[in-house]
Amino acid sequence: MPERIDRKSRHEIGLIRTAAKINAEAHQAVQAAIKPGISTLELDEIAESYIRKAGGVPAFKGLYGFPKTLCMSVNEEVVHGIPNAEKILLDGDVVSVDCGTIYKGLYSDSAVTWPVGTVKPEVLKLLAATEEGLLAGIAQMRPGNYLDDISGAIEDVCKKYGYGLVRNYGGHGVGKKPHEAPFIHNFRTGEQGPKLEEGNVLAIEPMFNLGEDDVYTAADEWTVLTKDHLPSAHFEHTVVVTKGEPEILTLLQ
Repeated sequence: MPERIDRKSRHEIGLIRTAAKINAEAHQAVQAAIKPGISTLELDEIAESYIRKAGGVPAFKGLYGFPKTLCMSVNEEVVHGIPNAEKILLDGDVVSVDCGTIYKGLYSDSAVTWPVGTVKPEVLKLLAATEEGLLAGIAQMRPGNYLDDISGAIEDVCKKYGYGLVRNYGGHGVGKKPHEAPFIHNFRTGEQGPKLEEGNVLAIEPMFNLGEDDVYTAADEWTVLTKDHLPSAHFEHTVVVTKGEPEILTLLQ
């Protein structure tokens, strides 16, 4: 039998909810500053400043040795891009902003891919489809469903549009640690996986590519890129399973 997913207490979920609110507001502050000509380092500093002023701690800074608050991945960069002063956003770019926040020892995690200026319609469609995949996966987060129901719903959306699907990376449990079991594939594995229960907190995060599935890691040993160098999109929410509708904690109300 698959192991059960850790169930968070009402108190823990309350703290994760606060961490998630700070995280979402940090995203909002970054979004407001995104424009052609700004560096990814400037956006990183905006996020870190907001999180700390709100009483949180950046979850990614120092995690596994990562040097910054945000993972910022531009165009063909899929995930784990490192903000720096020389990385200037240009009109027509898209930028994945992945942010984590700790509040009183509990973690939240979310990502959004934003357009910069005027972006090609086919790339905007990729962004919309990836967010659709995220929401389709979240909709399966109901007691009695299985982990693979989430994975399958995401895969179905990707296949519907004919996009590449990043298979090396996926979602995960979150809360007491930044990355907890289970790993959540964005495609069917052929195994149901554990059954979902009220109190499970998961970070669902599909990554769709305009081209093929394949990705590789750059020489910096962090940044993941599409092998064909076509754009990628990445969306993520921290979500809790409830008795009824799943609650998206990193969605601003």
